Amino acid sequence: VVFATGMTGYPESLTDPSYQGQILTLTQPMVGNYGVPDRTVIDEYGLPKYFESTRIHASGLLVQDYSHHYSHWNAASSLGDWLKEEGVPGLAGIDT
Repeated sequence: VVFATGMTGYPESLTDPSYQGQILTLTQPMVGNYGVPDRTVIDEYGLPKYFESTRIHASGLLVQDYSHHYSHWNAASSLGDWLKEEGVPGLAGIDT
């Protein structure tokens, strides 16, 4: 189990290869409220523009409060939908 204490950046944390095979615990009180950017957008170097890699490397996600409704100009999907697509379990309601 590893902890991420940043107030933003869960897409970057989840796709960080250094978290490979670990359960990622986010300590901010609410997660999911800004959704997930479009995963197909590539920068001028051919790398994912909004992510650290092309897939989720963490083996699970623990959060205190998950927002089922997201609202952000750059969001393309919800965090929950992305986790489901990649087969990564998430658990909310944990005092992180």
